[in-house]
Parts: sequence; structure tokens; C-alpha cells
Amino acid sequence: MIIRGIYPMADQPNILSPAERALRIFETHGGILSTNQALQFGIHPRILYALRDDARLERMERGLYRLAHSKPLGNPDLVTAALKVPQGVVCLISALAFHRMTTQIPHAVYLAIPANSQAPVLQYPPLRLFWYSQAVYENGIIEEKLDNTRVRLYSPEKTLADCFKYRNKLGIDVCVEALNLYRRRGRMKMDLIERYAKLCRVERVIRPYLEAVL
Repeated sequence: MIIRGIYPMADQPNILSPAERALRIFETHGGILSTNQALQFGIHPRILYALRDDARLERMERGLYRLAHSKPLGNPDLVTAALKVPQGVVCLISALAFHRMTTQIPHAVYLAIPANSQAPVLQYPPLRLFWYSQAVYENGIIEEKLDNTRVRLYSPEKTLADCFKYRNKLGIDVCVEALNLYRRRGRMKMDLIERYAKLCRVERVIRPYLEAVL
């Protein structure tokens, strides 16, 4: 007999504890959340820090946590930078490395941020920042999903134009190598290269190098 108002044991709802609910939220969002995101999803700071102290969460960087049992990240530097600097766009050497258009190994994450933006401060990874004008910043952005995280970076064609724009800082040899490696990938999107070169005001600079590889 079932007494009115009392559920049998088999029908009792499965109520999650605050810690289990927090872990479930992390799992739902790819295993990584910033402190601000966790708070927005209703995770109390006390629960967040308790999970960290119990080694069920690990701190990637100040204000950034991931599930401790998650598999190692394939791109920890880019993922951390994307989560901690949401306005940043991976550019120059870091973008070249992602697109396999350089033999250089970036020892920092190269990030473009809008002009007049405040420089972000991270303990990890090291950043190399470039302040782009609005038009140069906004054009040529693509998104890649790395380790369940959306990372913004510039397309190969926009990256080429950017590199020639910053050739005095990067070295013209880096630009030429990038162009040659891009050429080996297959069909060159000349219309896009020329568009971004004009945007970056390097169309006259890049033209002889484009003619040499055609």
C-alpha cells in the first residue's frame, strides 16, 4: 500500500548534491570553466574551492578550472588564452604554427587585441600582444574548436598579410617561409591575400613575393 503523499523508494527523485551538480555543469560545458562562468551557472565559490581542494578540479590558471579526470589538453596554451582573453585573436607566429606555415616554435601566444584595449595579465601562458586597429582586428577571423573550446584565430590569408605588416618585428624570412609553405598547400586564394594586404597597407610590399611563387 502506498500512503498518499509518500513516494516509494524506487520513485524517489535523484537529487544531486551541490558538488555533484557543479561537476555535472563542468561536464556539460566541456570540462573547463572560468570562475565568472561558474558563478553565472550557479556554482557557489565555496563549492568551487572545495572541489579544487579535493583535487576533483584542477586550476589551469588564476580563475580558470577544469575537471581533474579530463584527458590532457592538446592545445593548453591556446585554450587558456582563449578563455582568459575572450577579445583576443590568435595571430602572427601562433597562427602560422596552427596553420603549419612556419618552422618557428612560438614561445608565447601571439594575440591581437583591439586598439586602446587594456593589456591582460596572465600567469600562464606567456603572451605577446599586438594592438590592431578596428578594421584590421575584425577582418579574417575564423573559429576552431580545440579541446571543446572555441578559439578565434586569423585565417591563413589574413595571417600572411599581418606577417608582412609586422615584417620588421618578425623578420622577412619568416614571411617568405610562410608564403612558400602556404603555396605548397594547394590553390592560393589570391583574392583574399590581396584583400587583406590592402587592408594592412602592404599590397606593394607583398606583390613581388607573390609574383615569385606563382
